[in-house]
Amino acid sequence: MPRTRTKIITVLAVLGLTTGCGAADMTKQASPFANAQGARTVTLSVQSWVGAQANVAVAQYLLQHKLGYRVDTVQVDEIPAWDALSQGRVDAILEDWGHPDQEKRYVEDKKTIARAGGLGVTGHIGWYVPTYLVRQHPDITDWKNLDKYANLFRTAESGGKGQLMDGSPSYVTNDKALVENLKLDYQVIFAGSEAAQITQIRQFAKEHKPFLTYWYAPQWLFKKVPMTEVRLPPYKEGCDADPAKVACAYPHTPLQKYLNADFDRSGGKAARFLKKFHWTTEDQNKVALMIADQKLTPEQAAKKWVDSHASTWKSWLS
Repeated sequence: MPRTRTKIITVLAVLGLTTGCGAADMTKQASPFANAQGARTVTLSVQSWVGAQANVAVAQYLLQHKLGYRVDTVQVDEIPAWDALSQGRVDAILEDWGHPDQEKRYVEDKKTIARAGGLGVTGHIGWYVPTYLVRQHPDITDWKNLDKYANLFRTAESGGKGQLMDGSPSYVTNDKALVENLKLDYQVIFAGSEAAQITQIRQFAKEHKPFLTYWYAPQWLFKKVPMTEVRLPPYKEGCDADPAKVACAYPHTPLQKYLNADFDRSGGKAARFLKKFHWTTEDQNKVALMIADQKLTPEQAAKKWVDSHASTWKSWLS
């Protein structure tokens, strides 16, 4: 694990940002004014992980308070978000982790979606163990040694095998294929959502118990629970082309933004702003931490960041 257009009253879908539930497809709730010619409302797609939600919180705050737009937000899973964007039910996706099939279909072939540049953040998915466990077993960070420690990770749900904890089934994951193709004595168990996974990780850490988990950076939780990545076979271009045969690590992915093509052409200041929206991993983590851990509302977190980072965001408005 991210919109707006005469004065019309738009339903503001409040961001459920403290949880990263593997949300159902909510595209039916898209603003009726998304992609409306000449309107001052933007509709932003919100993915369920808190880093992506931090992007939307800041973009929404600036669009509303600095550019005078009303902003509607819609929570949509990763793949359905591309369909919603193509159809104009949302105007922008602010954090995409790489969907080449959708990019070819909608950007290159149908031309209903336009690239909006990089977010400025590089994402990486991997397998992680708590750093306190690495201090006890330094070789546990090599995937070839995982079976030696499988008994440490057994749970009631993993059926006698080691548990590899994943989050939402809707997230991009090669883990079942990796376990099978690397012939590991592990079972992938889904926590159900980012929030549930975070709760489980923090409980394990509180009790100083071993765990092996699918996780991703950037993510604010690393500041609360230090984790170390397990080295999987190195990623090489094309090694993940066949999902059933994947036996390599996840790539490092510069995260991208996309706009509905009509909105890109007619969205005025809002479209230009979203294309210029570009910040760092540290920026995103600051806002995500305020929302998820410090329990600020998205607007409060965004305002706090905006108030102290004028030199960053002012260039996005020009």
